[in-house]
Amino acid sequence: MAAEAESRRGTRRDSTEVSNSAVDSTAEAIGEALDPAADPESVARSIALNLLTAAPRTRAQLAEAMAKRQVPAEVAVRILDRFEEVGLIDDAAFAAAWVSSRQAGRGLAPRALANELRKKGVAEPVISDAVAMVDRDTVESTARALARRKARASVGLPTEARMRRLAGMLARKGYASDIALRVVKDVLAEENVDVTGEFGREIADYIAADS
Repeated sequence: MAAEAESRRGTRRDSTEVSNSAVDSTAEAIGEALDPAADPESVARSIALNLLTAAPRTRAQLAEAMAKRQVPAEVAVRILDRFEEVGLIDDAAFAAAWVSSRQAGRGLAPRALANELRKKGVAEPVISDAVAMVDRDTVESTARALARRKARASVGLPTEARMRRLAGMLARKGYASDIALRVVKDVLAEENVDVTGEFGREIADYIAADS
């Protein structure tokens, strides 16, 4: 079962990478295929449609692609506004779908999800609404599942090394230090590993520094 689950996760990662690659290739093709002398609105419209056909995109991503083709800013705004009016661009829907997919597929915490959406140009209020869909119970249960899987792979290592690996993994996925520390201690305690004392405080500092 674990092997099947890992295989499914790998397939999702591969699909995401293929999708991203396809979008990049489409962007390159647009840049090569369109006549620089073409009507700016036609160029902008073609860029948006081609990219949206490959994968959902944010308004900021489409605006960036148009800017690279030297579409005048006022033309880009006009086309993007029109696409929003008819629902072809919907950053809120994009953010919600992104959060749902990445939280379920990669186990990312709200902080990491928010950072990813910022890189795609999503506005802060939209990001806040999207990550708010992930409640605290889901965050903690996901963190525990991740930590248990990582713990199984580290059996036999010194306790200190195991704690650092678990803590570092959770920090990289965006988990807050209080949740990460509690989950790491609880998961190792399930194996009757002693995680009390000075070292537990060192791990707390380590998580905070890596957050």
